[in-house]
Amino acid sequence: MIGLKLEPLMAGFEYDIYSLVKAFYPKEEIKTNFLEAPLLLEIKSQQQNDQIALVIIWSELLEKLEEQRVVTISEPAQKKDRKTIKNLIKQGIYQILSERTKKILPWGTLTGIRPVKIPYFMLEEGRKDEEISDFMKRTYLTGKEKIALSIEIAKKERELLSKIDYQNGYSIYIGIPFCPTRCLYCSFPSYPLKIWEKRVEQYINALCYELEAVFQIMQTQKKRIHTVYFGGGTPTTLTPEQLGRLLEKLVITFDLKDNLEFTVEAGRPDSITKDKLSVLQQYGVNRISVNPQTMNQKTLDLIGRQHTTEQTKEAFWLVRECGFTNINMDIITGLPGETKEDMEFTMQELAKLKPDSVTVHSLALKRASRLKEQQEQYADYISRNDEKITAMTERYAREMGLQPYYLYRQKNMTGNLENVGYASAGKAGIYNILIMEEVQTIVACGAGSISKRVYPDGCIERCENVKDVSQYIERIGEMIERKRVLLEG
Repeated sequence: MIGLKLEPLMAGFEYDIYSLVKAFYPKEEIKTNFLEAPLLLEIKSQQQNDQIALVIIWSELLEKLEEQRVVTISEPAQKKDRKTIKNLIKQGIYQILSERTKKILPWGTLTGIRPVKIPYFMLEEGRKDEEISDFMKRTYLTGKEKIALSIEIAKKERELLSKIDYQNGYSIYIGIPFCPTRCLYCSFPSYPLKIWEKRVEQYINALCYELEAVFQIMQTQKKRIHTVYFGGGTPTTLTPEQLGRLLEKLVITFDLKDNLEFTVEAGRPDSITKDKLSVLQQYGVNRISVNPQTMNQKTLDLIGRQHTTEQTKEAFWLVRECGFTNINMDIITGLPGETKEDMEFTMQELAKLKPDSVTVHSLALKRASRLKEQQEQYADYISRNDEKITAMTERYAREMGLQPYYLYRQKNMTGNLENVGYASAGKAGIYNILIMEEVQTIVACGAGSISKRVYPDGCIERCENVKDVSQYIERIGEMIERKRVLLEG
């Protein structure tokens, strides 16, 4: 256990400090103001005239060891913005813990989920690569490989988003919270279809009602749709008739002439049929995800995906034979029990299929997942994830002709790494960039979805739909009113 002792000056920095310490000690429990912990991190201040020094003390009580860093803020404290003070604190903590653990974190002190925003906005300001690289290394102690990757992706994002009208356009997300089964690592609002199938029609009724209301709200503002994304859950757990009803409502209600991308997550190969694909084609879907997560059968069985690796291949070829020319595949590094060799086998199998894009996720141990709730049951299955594994997946992706185009991070990721999307020319997922970089309003419909309104000055406001399917159906009027307040306010 690690204790944190923080002065009032640290108010607002607690989570940043916690996240950085957790990156060095991922398996340790961390408690604030627990002073009897065997490991203790203390941050206090010393005021001298109009200057301030931050004293960072790391104590290993059992070994009677203590190490101290003093970070002096040379300018008057009141003139230093909080972001600068935060970065100085994190630099001091990083230096101590890196020396104590002999670890170098690839992302340095960066603990946020959108590191590409830094080079993205610096490029918007006209900064050069060398200036951006120097800033990230000096301010965040980020490694040169991650800096180079961030700059490369930021440039690609700027290119892809150049056709987007942020102020007069928006994207729409439609959530289907049903799956064949719930995966071991999943923390999304997702419900086994067998339990909920009697209420699916009611859910679609409510969803169609919400879509109609969104159309009325956005029509008055003369906004145009740029991307549509059906996610979940697994949208293809619906029957062909249910999919057709929902898609028909969308295309009849909204003007999609400016729509650049129409994605459907057909994530579970065991949910894909020719009839469903025919419906998707009929209503203009042009991008589909077929997600194996791994091509190792032993891992699929462990994580609760009731399909085989052969079914994944069959589903992929069926989608291709039906005429879809933009197929994405998701995989996850760090799944319980998987070795580097297992991950390389997955990449080799994907290379044979030649998808148009591949998204490589690092496993994130989320609180709401069964893997977190029942972690003692899976204690014997080690999650292996490191720079060598991510470098290997990147090498395979590039050899397949895929280039990185978006990146984000999550809490509690194995190896303190990242998720990266790779795509061939013209096949990048635009919605993925929009949702990560938060540069355009996204209206989200369905249980558990979160809408984001982005203002011209960059400010963002959100509203959430309830996660529970029953509550969503019964309170759909309230969900619509929340959106009205957000989008018209």
